[in-house]
Amino acid sequence: MIHPTAIIEEGARIAPDAEIGAYSLIGPGVEIAAGCRIGPHVVISGQTRLGENNRIFQFASIGEEPQDKKFAGEDSALEIGSGNTIREYVTINRGTADGGGVTRIGNDNWIMAYCHIAHDCQVGSNVIMANGATLAGHVIVGDHVIFAGYSGAHQFCRIGDHAFLGMYGGVSQDVPAYVMVSGQPPRPRGINSEGLKRRGFSAEQIRNIREGYRLLYRSGKSRDEALAELEQRLPEQPELDLMVRTARASTRGLLR
Repeated sequence: MIHPTAIIEEGARIAPDAEIGAYSLIGPGVEIAAGCRIGPHVVISGQTRLGENNRIFQFASIGEEPQDKKFAGEDSALEIGSGNTIREYVTINRGTADGGGVTRIGNDNWIMAYCHIAHDCQVGSNVIMANGATLAGHVIVGDHVIFAGYSGAHQFCRIGDHAFLGMYGGVSQDVPAYVMVSGQPPRPRGINSEGLKRRGFSAEQIRNIREGYRLLYRSGKSRDEALAELEQRLPEQPELDLMVRTARASTRGLLR
């Protein structure tokens, strides 16, 4: 299952059924689990661990040194879960000492061509990144987030679960769960109701989330006042918990 032109450096650990394409280079600290398919001309380096059933297409660079001037060659890692699709020319860098040392990618993500995930990012599961989407260093992304083409996030931003960033939407502040961002410059435009329907949220839950968004963004109340009121609704509307928690966790301020 390993093409004869592929270079597998001593120390790499590769499952017997993993596929490695022509002219790919696998470094000595790499671990590749069962069911993975690595295309031709792929470079996987550093302390990089791939879970099961990942597919990486040609010309991707996975686990290379971070693009951080402070990086001094310290030990750092990249951890990728299972079931991810990583398309052509994607670059994913490993972590730095300042960011905890590990870049993490969850499960069942769809990362399209030319995307970049920088050092120390923490990306959840079931995330879609369309062509050219970019995450700067230390970005935290929840589950079921969608990045449209050429969208992205400034370093240290947080993007909450089920959020949606429209095309060319580069955000420099945090986006709570469920919020849809679009426009130039990007601004909150309501909630990702279509995505929530597809994921099985009921009409009542979506209505509650929409009302929560209006309270947080349209009521004229301060963030703390709005969140305090939302917290009072949690016993009867637990779906608001993600919105509250991601807004509370904001360190760069909420995008408005």
